[in-house]
Amino acid sequence: MDDDPLVLELVERSISRYGFDVVTTRAALGVANLLRTEQPDIVLLDVNIPALSGDRILGVVRQFAGPDTLFILYSSMDESRLRELVRASGADGYIPKGVTGPELALKLSGMHHKRMANRPTPVLQRDVPAPQSQSTTAQVSVASR
Repeated sequence: MDDDPLVLELVERSISRYGFDVVTTRAALGVANLLRTEQPDIVLLDVNIPALSGDRILGVVRQFAGPDTLFILYSSMDESRLRELVRASGADGYIPKGVTGPELALKLSGMHHKRMANRPTPVLQRDVPAPQSQSTTAQVSVASR
């Protein structure tokens, strides 16, 4: 979620080039609908929104997300303050807004891979073949007011 449509478009175009499926919404309250319909792997939320900031939206919409959905705060705010907001809001991490293009895609991919690697693996019966490896692409949702 971002209050600047140009930032929203830049993020969408830049990470789409690196294999991410990007879905956006311009309404803060549209994030819940997006989560219900799209079930994204990663949600980027801007913190500095006047009406309803990303860290506050997180508390409202997490219930609509899948258990493996990552919520990442995305802001130009000081990193020490961002770390505090991550802890206070229950977000899964943060990325400073100065990070764009390949660096943003790399950070998102790393966060997604780390989440998937930390998932508990189901116990398989001896005669059941192991599941095929999962795709490394992730769906990212970015919302804007």
